Amino acid sequence: MRIRFVAGWIGLCFAFSGSYGESAKLLVIEKGQQSLAIVDPSTGALIASVPEGGKTGHEVAASPDGKLAYVPIYGDSGVGRPGTDGRTMVVIDVATHTVVGTVDFGHGVRPHLPVIGPKDGLIYVTTELDQTVTMIDPKMLKIVGTVSTGQPESHMLALSHDGRRGYTANVGPGTVSVLDLEKRKTLAVIPVAETVQRISISMDDRWVFTSDQKKPLLAVIDTATDTVAKRIPLPALGYGSAATPDGKWLLIAMPDANQVAVVDITRMQVARVVDVRESPQAVLVRPDGKRAYVSCEAAKDVAEIDLDTWKVTRTIGTGASPDGMSWAAGN
Repeated sequence: MRIRFVAGWIGLCFAFSGSYGESAKLLVIEKGQQSLAIVDPSTGALIASVPEGGKTGHEVAASPDGKLAYVPIYGDSGVGRPGTDGRTMVVIDVATHTVVGTVDFGHGVRPHLPVIGPKDGLIYVTTELDQTVTMIDPKMLKIVGTVSTGQPESHMLALSHDGRRGYTANVGPGTVSVLDLEKRKTLAVIPVAETVQRISISMDDRWVFTSDQKKPLLAVIDTATDTVAKRIPLPALGYGSAATPDGKWLLIAMPDANQVAVVDITRMQVARVVDVRESPQAVLVRPDGKRAYVSCEAAKDVAEIDLDTWKVTRTIGTGASPDGMSWAAGN
């Protein structure tokens, strides 16, 4: 494998900051134009659309200090479909709006979802065609290990808050793999549905959520037993989801309904729905728990939801096909 640096050594601060400071930014992948949108969340203004180098990324993660954005370059296909096989991850400087580094995985792996390890600070990236999750040292931009998922199409990833466990949504097989990240091995493969998509975890690490893509059901996995404990009926097929910091709610995008379902995690049932614009994809909850952002692919914008009133307060225009998002914390 080959590691290429574009602008020299890149330093990182690993102390997590979930602040909503003046310099905080909302990062949004613009799949339709192969770029990363950098948004001022206080004004809703689009600051820049940073080209990813003529190739398509689907997801993004911000460094803990909010200075860098990590964008795996998946390729021009959908999961399980013919197309190009991405083999790199680009690093974007949020302040200068430039690509400052690249990690080359050595061959086509369709790298997809990046997640920052909450304890070790490593970047965990699903490397779909290798049926693995790859670990990257962000300081040196060096691949330091992999863990097998034991399944094809390991597309999405959630990590426990103690950094010990990983959970991948394996789309085509309709399973979830449970990973021991310290020992780098697969602990279990959980049958869920005919096909699944996206994945998230509760704030107390008790539950993992993934959506059935054939039936309007949300599968709830008990992390103590690694089994599906419950299936929650949804108004429509679910997709991206995220829990609120207080642990009370799970927000789930429903692309066909142009809505977001709000699940009461204690009662394990849908409490309300929020209307958004066309084809919602991903959900990001702000660290202070006051707002949620929902990327609406067909509408080319992001809906901002007030989590006190459960109303859309505004829409933020982006480039074509917005999808994955991340919060770049400010000081």
